[in-house]
Amino acid sequence: MPVMFATAEEAELAFYDALEKADLVRLMQVWADDEEIVCVHPGGLRVVGHHAVQESFQEILSSGGLHIRPARTMVVHSMMSAVHSLIEQVTVHGTQNTEVANCYATNVFHKGPTGWRMVIHHASAAPAQAGTLDLHDIPGLLH
Repeated sequence: MPVMFATAEEAELAFYDALEKADLVRLMQVWADDEEIVCVHPGGLRVVGHHAVQESFQEILSSGGLHIRPARTMVVHSMMSAVHSLIEQVTVHGTQNTEVANCYATNVFHKGPTGWRMVIHHASAAPAQAGTLDLHDIPGLLH
């Protein structure tokens, strides 16, 4: 029986929880179960389709879970879809110290018969000051 996510936020929390616990089964329960899904890991190629996305995460999680804290989420929401633009604060444990690296991420969710499911995850490297230097619309600013 498929897991039901009542909201896109609930699905997103399950996604990051599964990444931290290196739980590939739970992680893939968040994704829509079709070939129309897309994932882009930081610095990586575009991965298309359920099997390919699963294989990419299996490789990433083979060395353990990832501590990623989602922050500064901006949401564009409609009845059947949600787009979350956020900053992923990724804790990286080095041999000498622990650092936090930032990524920008876009998570897209669609609502279907089994609740909300992720259809796109796109993450890319972000500057250390991500979030504090974001550009926002300023009235009268010429582009």
